[in-house]
Amino acid sequence: MRGDTKRAGLRRILLAGAALGVLAASGARADEKTPASIWEQDTLTGDWGGARTRLKESTGIELGLSYIGETFVVLNGGINRRASYEGRFQFDVDTDLGTLIGWKSAKTHVTVYQINNGGSNAADNVGSIADPSNIGALATTRLFTAYFQYGEPDKDPFSLRIGQLAADDEFIGSPTAGGLINGTFGWAGVLAANMTSGGPAYPLATPGARLSLKPTDQLTVLAAVFSGDPAGKGCNDNPQECNKHGTTFSFSGGTLWMGELQYAFNQDKKDAGLPGVYKLGGWYATTDFADQHYGLDAAGHVVSLADPTVTGPLNHRGDWGIYAVADQMVWRAGKSSGNLFARAGMSPSDRNLVSYYFDAGAGFKGLFPGREDDVLTFGVAYARISSDAAALDRDTLAFNGPPYPIRNEEVVFEFSYQAQIAPWWILQPDLQYIVHPGGNVPDPNDPNATLANAWVAGLRSTIKF
Repeated sequence: MRGDTKRAGLRRILLAGAALGVLAASGARADEKTPASIWEQDTLTGDWGGARTRLKESTGIELGLSYIGETFVVLNGGINRRASYEGRFQFDVDTDLGTLIGWKSAKTHVTVYQINNGGSNAADNVGSIADPSNIGALATTRLFTAYFQYGEPDKDPFSLRIGQLAADDEFIGSPTAGGLINGTFGWAGVLAANMTSGGPAYPLATPGARLSLKPTDQLTVLAAVFSGDPAGKGCNDNPQECNKHGTTFSFSGGTLWMGELQYAFNQDKKDAGLPGVYKLGGWYATTDFADQHYGLDAAGHVVSLADPTVTGPLNHRGDWGIYAVADQMVWRAGKSSGNLFARAGMSPSDRNLVSYYFDAGAGFKGLFPGREDDVLTFGVAYARISSDAAALDRDTLAFNGPPYPIRNEEVVFEFSYQAQIAPWWILQPDLQYIVHPGGNVPDPNDPNATLANAWVAGLRSTIKF
């Protein structure tokens, strides 16, 4: 049964690529601007006989369509040792309002996802806090982001973005870490595990506004405000179920404020020095957050959440966190290069599952002759379970007796290789080793044991149409 699931997932990737290749080849013959070979054009379906270029030049409208399909197999450990398939279509519409109506420096953007899977995903099978896949999500069609933007944050001294926003589009990102698939190397676990409903990040965006100021060529200041709970008011279920199609447009859950200072240098290809980017950021949420260790009994006394007399939460007003990012090229030879990255963050222990976090790694481009666009990336991420959450486990052990594990940490190791088959197609084999999935929690299949360390192998195919 497991083998059939694995083979079915691999067949989906290969058959999709083959079918789309036939489609593109038939369309390419009518496209006068298509390069001599389909393997040289930027998108699988080419310029549609010049229609794409004409649409952009005459109206400012640019369409984008891509598909990610992947199979992950839990080889050992975790909850279920089986394969899963996940896929995601992404449809983007970008409009240059300068071309369309003469409003220079203004644009609009919309992203819609169609997410599909085989009923379970890699995170379900592993049981980890960090999702092995950064596209793992509830199967649905959903609006993701939709916003108006004035000015470009990387070029203009002033830029404003307002609408349905995702913080992970612009905050705490590391370009080198982007070569990895595990979700924690994008929207880091110290944010995803602590913010209400995971915060305004894939797959849940939320109403907000972002201001960017660029006082110098190297310095950028980002400030943003978001609705505090992207799931919407009164959600007691999976946040993605509560906001299933991305159209809740939640204004509940207080307010989330984020700020980030960025220092980037040698970003132009003409610059002689090695490029780098360094970031310092923080966030503050105004809503209530429940204590990880204590609650209230019927008389209003503070008691452990493990105590049978507990009747309600002990809430803290507000929550916050700080983080730092460093991403630096350390070697370059022709078209080949090597980069190092590191990120760290922390939040108060009493109201958060993860109290501090660190990840680091390296990325190498063009290591092999004739493969200048391939990227090899290594990464390790460490998430420390808060001391208050661990104290609750000790109380639970005292009240209920053994066996009951004490949560401590979750560690992710990842090795990933992006093979650029064509400008429009990337194949990416991936291997992950996850220590203490869930932070050292009971195994649902064996309450007398903890979840075993998990080996996870995957293959991802990314196609731009």
